[in-house]
Amino acid sequence: MRRLPCSNRQSGPGACARSSNAGSRRALQDVVVMLRTSVVRAPRGERRPRQSPPLQHAAHRRRVGFVRASAASPPSSLSPPWGGSDTSVTPPINLVVKFGGSSVATAERMMEVADIVCGFGSATVPIVVLSAMGKTTNLLLQAGADALHASPKSVGSLHALREIKELHRETAERLKVDDATVDDMESLLLQLTQLLVGISIMQDLTPRAKDSLVSFGERLSTRLFSAYLRANGVPSTQYDAPEIGVVTNDNFTNADVEYEDTLCQIRATFAGLMDGSRPPEIPVVTGFLGRGKTTGAITTLGRGGSDLTCTLLGAALGLDEVQVWKDVDGVLTSDPRIVDGARPVTRLTFEEATELAFFGATVLHPLSMQPAAEYTDGAMGVRVKNSYNRSAAGTLISKTRDLTEGEDLVTSIVLKRNVTLVDIVSTRMLGQIGFLAKVFEIFNSEGLSVDVVATSEVSVSLTLDPAKTLWERDLIDEELESLMAAFKGVAKTSYRRGYSILSLICNVDKSSEILERVFRVLGRESVNVQMMSQGASKSNIALIIRDDEATHTLRVLHHEFFETDGAVTLNTVLQGVTDGPHEDKERHALSEALHVDRLLLVVILGGIRDALVPEPRRWHDKACGEVGDKGLQARQSSHPAEDAKARGERHTDRKDGIIQTALVPSPGGLFQQDFAQHSKSF
Repeated sequence: MRRLPCSNRQSGPGACARSSNAGSRRALQDVVVMLRTSVVRAPRGERRPRQSPPLQHAAHRRRVGFVRASAASPPSSLSPPWGGSDTSVTPPINLVVKFGGSSVATAERMMEVADIVCGFGSATVPIVVLSAMGKTTNLLLQAGADALHASPKSVGSLHALREIKELHRETAERLKVDDATVDDMESLLLQLTQLLVGISIMQDLTPRAKDSLVSFGERLSTRLFSAYLRANGVPSTQYDAPEIGVVTNDNFTNADVEYEDTLCQIRATFAGLMDGSRPPEIPVVTGFLGRGKTTGAITTLGRGGSDLTCTLLGAALGLDEVQVWKDVDGVLTSDPRIVDGARPVTRLTFEEATELAFFGATVLHPLSMQPAAEYTDGAMGVRVKNSYNRSAAGTLISKTRDLTEGEDLVTSIVLKRNVTLVDIVSTRMLGQIGFLAKVFEIFNSEGLSVDVVATSEVSVSLTLDPAKTLWERDLIDEELESLMAAFKGVAKTSYRRGYSILSLICNVDKSSEILERVFRVLGRESVNVQMMSQGASKSNIALIIRDDEATHTLRVLHHEFFETDGAVTLNTVLQGVTDGPHEDKERHALSEALHVDRLLLVVILGGIRDALVPEPRRWHDKACGEVGDKGLQARQSSHPAEDAKARGERHTDRKDGIIQTALVPSPGGLFQQDFAQHSKSF
């Protein structure tokens, strides 16, 4: 294992921050204090024992609806992955595994995750990083928004808050966790309610309060999961990320990690588990959270920040690999919610994964590759796995990969919607020094993030994306008008809304071939590109198109690069053109786009299942039919057998309105293929 050097610079008294449990039964003034997120500090690497609040346990459980006798039993017993009580040969921590919200959405999913964690084998001692359960983060944000419009007395009846409480109480019951964990959970739920009451009274939900609010999701899920492991004989301790030393700046809702402090403090926290001086256990760590370096308050790392927590831990401990478990079979060639044919990508580089995350792929946090790429010299791999399909190989992300492996020119295609396109033209003479510097200085002062840029001598076109923080949102008109005003006297500016960034993560050394195919498809589909950018990363070609064309364009490009298998289907050529007669256009597109040496058609009236088109570039009227208002239709004939014979074809049999087989002349002579063997469904 690698060891990274620690800075001698001290980060101040108390390296491990703790969010306060005080004030759970205090008056209203303490609720306001909670909004300011008071933090209690402890010496570096030292863990403060958890104190259960002085609740009347049995009576309180009856009040909140706990009936332990009815709890479901775990599906099977667990055992530590290092093999039981003999700790003399226990290896140090050598793996970090992170499970997302869908992987731990219910008690049953938590049991499944525990089985995964305990099934790695005797040579593996993992740290587990968890997200909040299911949609808890969204519910917390909804509860905060609803509290702004609710009276303090009615906060307890907020629908989102009730759902959160019900989910975690039911989970605790089904997992049969110990009484101390139930009390800890109830204390957190009480603090959550008080925080919402404070938001209602103050009629304000600041970014700092938002971070405190959403932190409850991870703090609850990790306590329940760690307690479940302990209840089944697996030593485990729960840690809040601020306790182990995840230090950030104070940019609430989207904080940046202070790497120098964080990596050293994490190493100090787990030193005993790394050198064997402490008994082995499975640490369960909250993802997504950090501690502000100046304020000491809870911060969050932005949406998907648990991925970053995972790679931070791996980099700090010098591990060879970390694993991010999701609900898909790895990083895919496109968004499976849009493209049915999306398939897993086996290998990616850190650079490719980062581009994917920034430009629309939700499977990884955009900054999660940074610890692996920059603080391990690329020696640590990141593997993406599917908790719902353990046998899937997943995607391995590493520093480099062999781009000659496989035949795909494009690795993945992703879509980022709802971006704003801004055009800026200098009002000064050509060659004006400092124009670009002034442009980006203005964007910085306005607090707006720039995604894609294309420049010339006197003009700049770029896209804006405001959804960099916890709450995704649209740019509001006031922000854009303020931006336009800031450029007065410097440049003429205009903006257009309703655009999408379509990014092809690819081998740009072959950009000529890639772009030739891209623009052939876009020309056929009458899609106009508003802007194009190929950045310095050498792994991304970005196209700006209209939002209303984005979904269709993504599908046809994915089909072009991933689903044709060397033969282009008629389905692709005609896709989306069914609203009127386009025979001439389609004949031309067919003759230009399709190059194979035989023809097999299986046609269902009104649609196409599969088509391979011959090299002789002519339209086969009998076999291909004609384009009409309802799409491709089989041409009717009163003497189909005689017509076919006259053209040198064999007759196409029709049963129940379906053409079963079609034979046409080809350079290789007549051939016939069976429907069942050779037709593909789309």
